[in-house]
Amino acid sequence: MDLKGRLLIASVFCGWLLAPVSAAALDVKIGYIHWVPDQGPVLSNVTPEPEDAGLRGAELGISDNNATGKFLDQSYALEPVMASNEEGAMAALDGMLEKGIDLLVTRVPADTLQAMAKRAGDKALLFNAGASDDDLRISECQPNVLHTIPSYAMLTDALAQWLSMRRWKEVFLITGPTDQDKAWADAFRRASKRFGLDIIADKPWTFDSDLRRTASKELPAFTQASDYDAVVVADVRGDFGEYVPFNTWLPRPVVGTQGMGPEAWHRVVEAWGAAQLQNRFRELAGREMNSEDYAAWAAVRSIGTTVTGLSEAGHSNIREYLFSDDFQLAAFKGRKLTYRPWNGQLRQPVPLVHPQGLVATPPLEGFLHPDSELDTLGYDRPESDCQIN
Repeated sequence: MDLKGRLLIASVFCGWLLAPVSAAALDVKIGYIHWVPDQGPVLSNVTPEPEDAGLRGAELGISDNNATGKFLDQSYALEPVMASNEEGAMAALDGMLEKGIDLLVTRVPADTLQAMAKRAGDKALLFNAGASDDDLRISECQPNVLHTIPSYAMLTDALAQWLSMRRWKEVFLITGPTDQDKAWADAFRRASKRFGLDIIADKPWTFDSDLRRTASKELPAFTQASDYDAVVVADVRGDFGEYVPFNTWLPRPVVGTQGMGPEAWHRVVEAWGAAQLQNRFRELAGREMNSEDYAAWAAVRSIGTTVTGLSEAGHSNIREYLFSDDFQLAAFKGRKLTYRPWNGQLRQPVPLVHPQGLVATPPLEGFLHPDSELDTLGYDRPESDCQIN
């Protein structure tokens, strides 16, 4: 064979070696089920929650997945259902399972999530982007449910760490009337013991007056005590908490669900590239990204990150990969995030924010853990009865 023939064979051989390995196109469909019960009239409408909170975060996650997936011949689509009641949410689950959709993001109450998990069984993997209830992480864990929304324990541990670090250890706790308020307050009581705080007054909020007219009279008397370092408010839906700052008996800071408090996400988070995420969300939704949006986005991005690593989309293999050492979620919080193998909770820093700024991002320096400092937020392995993996 002459030199020209040898060069031709060599060029074909080298081209074959350098050519990318083609994979079959992969279409990934993700279900989104949204049902938030009507809580009745709220005494304060200062900061109403968007009705599409969660959904728009999932949509942004799909967009981000497709931005990277196009290079791998992977495409993502979202099938959303905004249910008006629990029956509608369960019907949506049944319909998605019948269609073969086995990756689902949910924003539903805890009891509805439990019913969905039991009905789905081993046919689907669910991502909880809405229920912060601690029981879902300590005693009622389901092997087919992962949590991207922080638990109440994670939120209140973050706040208690900061109060302890500042040495503001004597606090006045006000708890609203709803089940969510009571769950948040219970989590804070636990966090107080964990981080050495002293609740010097623990009072339920029992008033139903219009605080727009009476706050300056009622709140000073209600918060009267000999001394305290801070007032902690547990008012998840915002019945009265917005009126507590600057109306307390003593001139003290207000923290918790109002004032300065812990959130999964907030518009003031801009470090670690988060400003880019915030801008993309504003362009998509025409509003600011909140905690429920972020949790849904993190769920969809967890799926996208895993599919990229596996080049497949079966829910069983995705679940296995999510708990492996190979998975890390780049989530604009300054650390690579992972899932806790005992209860499926996404480990994550918790920003402490007020309406106009970021104060700190626990876990804070000095609060140590033998495995991960992120596990100083929320129920650790020995504190949970769950062992789902």
